[in-house]
Amino acid sequence: MLGGNDGIVSVASLVMGVAAASSSRETVLIAGVAGLIAGALSMAAGEYISVSSQADLEKADTERERLALEAAPQEEFEELVAIYVARGLAHGTACQVARELMERDPLEAHLRDELGLSKAQAARPVQAAVASALAFCTGASLPVLGIVFAPFDLILATVLALSLAALAALGALGAWSGGAPLGPAIARVVLWGAFAMGLTGAVGWLFGVSLA
Repeated sequence: MLGGNDGIVSVASLVMGVAAASSSRETVLIAGVAGLIAGALSMAAGEYISVSSQADLEKADTERERLALEAAPQEEFEELVAIYVARGLAHGTACQVARELMERDPLEAHLRDELGLSKAQAARPVQAAVASALAFCTGASLPVLGIVFAPFDLILATVLALSLAALAALGALGAWSGGAPLGPAIARVVLWGAFAMGLTGAVGWLFGVSLA
């Protein structure tokens, strides 16, 4: 949802600024498509770099834990027992659980319960980059569609209406999925989105330039 919001606001703001300063549908469309492509690539690159750094940290933690298990298995066992005792298990039960888990896969047990790492939650840079780019493109496609299908003299109004409606829907979806009140969540995204688009449109109208 964050990527979708970003795609809507950034590309719609760019379109508003260019449309306010331009008399050509082609110019506005080029700006919108360029903003979509540039934004998606930027989101993908940023996400890939960020998640790659996280993956590097996870690999380093895994290697340190593997070496610790080889060098001092008893100390690592006692460390695991202490973790389970701290979570509320009796000492005898904690010892049994730790022993059985370490017999099966000691590295996995320590990564999960000591460091909070698991295979299901492991950092995946490529997957994160693709998901981020797709989310941005999905949001950014709405103002671009407004440029394509709306009459030229109604592009500003169409892009604004489409973008605000989509932002309201995403705000409601985010609030619903998190169990938060709908009103404040919708108001936040709609008001800030309208502010960004209005400000950029005003810049295009006043100075004849676009500002994303």
